[in-house]
Amino acid sequence: MSFLRIATYNIHKGVQGIGPVRRLEIHNLGHAVEQLDADIVCLQEVRKLHRREQRHFTRWPELPQAEFLAPEGYESIYRTNATTRHGEHGNALLSRWPVVSHSHEDISDHRFEQRGLLHAEVLVGGRTVHVVVVHLGLIAGSRARQVEQLGAYIGRAIPRRAALVVAGDFNDWGAKLRPAMNRLGLHDFVGGRQSTYPARLPLTQLDFVYARGLEPAGVEIPRGKIWWRMSDHLPLIAQFRL
Repeated sequence: MSFLRIATYNIHKGVQGIGPVRRLEIHNLGHAVEQLDADIVCLQEVRKLHRREQRHFTRWPELPQAEFLAPEGYESIYRTNATTRHGEHGNALLSRWPVVSHSHEDISDHRFEQRGLLHAEVLVGGRTVHVVVVHLGLIAGSRARQVEQLGAYIGRAIPRRAALVVAGDFNDWGAKLRPAMNRLGLHDFVGGRQSTYPARLPLTQLDFVYARGLEPAGVEIPRGKIWWRMSDHLPLIAQFRL
């Protein structure tokens, strides 16, 4: 039996620490993404460019982070969520399988948080799987409204019977959005403890992989010092039977 492995990971823009002690982790993240051995990797807080950090770090990659992190043979898709004074960042998808099409939708709830969803249509062994990468807001009301926007987008852009995965950083303390996601026909793997944040001492799950039309086979969360040094989130890998 074959499996489809889908990972979600907030990479914290490839930099850890604050002020003069901050350190560049994007090179370690490149090795880490490869070690996940996921067919599809959904990334949040991915930088396309940042002029100030590029001047500060001598080993800042010449490629945009999504392209830099893609293992050999993977396709990388990136779309901007937020434009800042020194650059821009957003969501990315890395795929071992061919990406047929992709699109982006702004789901910002207010002017202080720029948020978006990245939708990719992926051909997995001859079967179409729609994958939506999200990074929801910091305010509970915003997250609820963004799930409504997500539902509206799914309703008009994705066929009802199509296999669908929605993955990302939901910022959802206590899984309060789970009932709303379930009403959209999307379910996550709820067995066991799946805390992903904060990476050093995980207390809660902020990162989720919801799906419909795919049979769940389990969840993995890599742990240990090597992981909490790279980002404030741990990656979450959901496995599905094909």
